[in-house]
Amino acid sequence: MCLACYEPDPQTGRIHFCHCGSPQTLAIMRRIEADISRRQMMGGMAAVMGMFSGFGLAPHPTRAQIPARPVLLTNLRLFDGETLSLRQGVEVLVDGDRIAGLPVPGQGPAEAQRIDCGGRTVIPGLIDTHWHTTLASVSQIVAMTQDPGLLHLIAGQEAGATLMRGFTTVRDVGGPAFGLKAAIDRSVVTGPRIFPAGAIISQTSGHGDFRFQNSLPMMPGDPADHASRQGMSALADGVPEVLRRTREQLMKGASQIKITAGGGVASQYDPLESLQFTEAEMRAAVDAATDWGTYVCAHVYTPPGIRRCIAAGVKSIEHGQLADEDTVRMMADTDTWWSIQPFLADEDANQYADPKAVAAQRQVAEGTARAFEWADKHRVNWAFGSDILYRGGESQGRQLAKLARFMSPLSALHRATGAAGRLLALSGARAPYDGRLGVIAEGALADLLVIDGDPEQRLDWLDDRASLRLIMKGGRIFKNELSEDAI
Repeated sequence: MCLACYEPDPQTGRIHFCHCGSPQTLAIMRRIEADISRRQMMGGMAAVMGMFSGFGLAPHPTRAQIPARPVLLTNLRLFDGETLSLRQGVEVLVDGDRIAGLPVPGQGPAEAQRIDCGGRTVIPGLIDTHWHTTLASVSQIVAMTQDPGLLHLIAGQEAGATLMRGFTTVRDVGGPAFGLKAAIDRSVVTGPRIFPAGAIISQTSGHGDFRFQNSLPMMPGDPADHASRQGMSALADGVPEVLRRTREQLMKGASQIKITAGGGVASQYDPLESLQFTEAEMRAAVDAATDWGTYVCAHVYTPPGIRRCIAAGVKSIEHGQLADEDTVRMMADTDTWWSIQPFLADEDANQYADPKAVAAQRQVAEGTARAFEWADKHRVNWAFGSDILYRGGESQGRQLAKLARFMSPLSALHRATGAAGRLLALSGARAPYDGRLGVIAEGALADLLVIDGDPEQRLDWLDDRASLRLIMKGGRIFKNELSEDAI
């Protein structure tokens, strides 16, 4: 029993007892001890420490503290996340976790810690608006069958790698990310800011229904399936169930709600063109989210599905590569956001053996170029997302760089900075972080990168972690190859 068990309630004087001595807790501890013992036998203490190296629990170069005095970045070019050109003749002053100002050279405070950027470009920390924190680096089999401890250990390691790729914020649109978010925010683990949606809310047979057919029919007394128990998805049919599942995610701390409104490429049961959730069911999720000051985003590809989402009040379309031009125009007219992923028929595309999945993937790839073209033509609010699943996140920066095939490099970079920050702001009071993101401006959160590369000309440097010479999140410097001064 822990010390806290003996602390009396200051108002009632009653002693509260925890569960640290319960059979369940003791069983968990025995499993942890056994696992550590096995790792010690296999590789000594180095193996044990390696389990935690990506978390910041072991000595690690990415651990950081907020500097004791202001930091002044000098000798730089600036991309502020909004202006589609580079600025010169400014410096960047960081005080605590905020950007305190953009003084002209020589006007910064004398007491500031100075970092010479060597003429390099400073940009905002990158934002991925369609990320799955706990599903990016494990196979689907592992995600659906293995001990959740393994899933979260791998997710923690991937979180550290995500930050080292320059992505200081991600919008998680489905999966059990609440615990990892809390660990990152408390500096237990190294990783990006997380805007969590929690479990994907799906109808029976929808894109978030991960059960096997031998689980059907589901009877009233049946236990929840593995994906539901772990918080990957939440099945709901009818308005009352949708309300319940939406409110559960809000209770857990969701910054936005994710629903599935249509089929997917890799779906085993739901066709790509299928419509999922009635308008009334969607509206129930929207009403519950709106009551809490936030919004609903929806997985959907096709025009009928997108139109139903818009009619129900959904604020962000996830994917949508099969939209026709009239539907894109409707998105613009209703101020609906669009999170677009550069799904292309290239080396980074998922490999499928099922001919139906291959055909669906081809459809989506063909629609990607049109999506970017029409989004720009009709001035839809849109932001970059990667949607990397089941194969590791090392292609994340490369995915963003692909946008430069369809627009100028700075325009592409804007979609992962300033535009993405505006999408995150739709969470309103449910936003887990107080401050602007995606921009370098006075009062904004101090998330920024110093890069080797010319973002006016190309974005291939995004695929090379060595090109990131300094990484700062919330005023904390997680990587610095520009100054030998202690921070």
